[in-house]
Amino acid sequence: MWLCSSTHRHKFVLVMCGKLSRLVSVGPPAGSSILSPEDRSRDPADRRRHRGSNPPTAPHQPAEAEGISDRRRSSQGKSSKNEIPPSQKHNHVRGGVFKVSSELRKLCLEDFPADKERQLRPKQADTSEVVFGIAPCLLALTQGRRKVYQLLVKDSETSRRASILTVCEEAHRRGVQVSRVSKKHLDKMSLGGVHQGVCLQASPLNFLTFDSEFNISETGIPLWLVLERIQDPMNLGAILRSAYFLGVDKVISSLRHSCPLSPVVSKASSGVMEAMGVYGCDSLEDMLRTKVEQGWQVIGTVGADPEESRIPVIPCSDFQVTKPTMLLMGSEGKGLSGKLLSVCQTLLTIPAGRDLAPGVESLNVSVAAGILLHSLLVTKSRCLSRKETSP
Repeated sequence: MWLCSSTHRHKFVLVMCGKLSRLVSVGPPAGSSILSPEDRSRDPADRRRHRGSNPPTAPHQPAEAEGISDRRRSSQGKSSKNEIPPSQKHNHVRGGVFKVSSELRKLCLEDFPADKERQLRPKQADTSEVVFGIAPCLLALTQGRRKVYQLLVKDSETSRRASILTVCEEAHRRGVQVSRVSKKHLDKMSLGGVHQGVCLQASPLNFLTFDSEFNISETGIPLWLVLERIQDPMNLGAILRSAYFLGVDKVISSLRHSCPLSPVVSKASSGVMEAMGVYGCDSLEDMLRTKVEQGWQVIGTVGADPEESRIPVIPCSDFQVTKPTMLLMGSEGKGLSGKLLSVCQTLLTIPAGRDLAPGVESLNVSVAAGILLHSLLVTKSRCLSRKETSP
C-alpha cells in the first residue's frame, strides 16, 4: 500500500518542503517569545505578563534579527530591574504613579516621628512655645524677657473685651503680628489649657544662672525661698505667685528632678513667672553650706506630726527672722532630702487646728509655702520696725 507513482511522490515532497519553508520564514506566532537565559530564570507569571505586553512581531528579517534580539534582551533586562513586586501591583497606576493607602501612610508617619513633627509644627526661626492666658501673654509682652513671634486671638465677640484689647494694643505697640483664629485652633495650640481667647507664640524662658559666691546687695534682711524637686507645674506656679506677692527676695530651684519653667507654670502663676526671675542650681547642698559660712540661717520644713529629729522643730509662728534666711521646701511626696535636712539649723511646722484623720497629716506644698512665707515675712517686718525705732 506504500507504493505510489513517482509523480505522486514528487508532489508530496514539494508540499512538505513548502510547509516547512513557511514555518521557518514566518517565525514564532504572535504573543510568543524566544526565551533568553535571563527569561528562563524568571517566574512563569512574569513571563506571561511580558508576553501579554509585547506587540505582535513583524515578519522575520534575517539581516536585522540579531540586532533586534539583542535590543529585546536589553530592554527586558532593564524592565526586570524596575519590575513592581506582585504584592504592590494594586498600588500602581498608569504613568508610574503610586497610590498609597491611608493606613500605609499612617504607619510611615509613625515609623518616622521626626517627619510627622515637621509636618505639624509651624516653621519658626527659633525654638518657640505657646504662652496662653490673658495675664501671662500681657506680662510676656510688657516684661520683654521673651522673643515674641505672633499673638493669636479668638475670632469672636469675646475678642472685643477690654482685657483682650489691652493685650492686642500692647502687641501692636511692640510690632508683633496679631492673627484671628478659631477657638479650635487655640485649643490645639494651648494643648487644652484655659487660654481665655489669647495665645502668644514666643521663645521659652529658662532658669537664671545662680552663683553662690556672688552676693547681691539687698536692703534689709533678705529672705530666699529654696525649692527642691517640685515636679508639679501647678504647684510651682502657685508658689511663685505667693512668693512674688508676699515679697520674697529670690526663688532658687533645683535643676534635677524639677519641672521646667513651662507655659503651664506661667498660667498657674497668673503670669508672675514672666516678671520674676527664677534661679536654677545644680547642687543645692553646696550652695546652702556656702551661705551658712557667710552667716545665713537655713530653715527647713516638716509635717504637722514630725518624727524625732536632732534638729529643733518649732511652730512657724514662734520663729523670728533676725538675719538673712533661706526657707527650704521639699517635693510633694517625700519632702526634703536627707542631704538638705543635714544643713538645716531649724525645722518649722504648721500646727493643725484639729485632730487629723490618717493620710491628711500635711498640706499641699504650695499652700504650706504661702503660710510659712507669710509667717516669716510678718516677723521680719516686726524685727525691722524694732530696729528702726530703737535708739
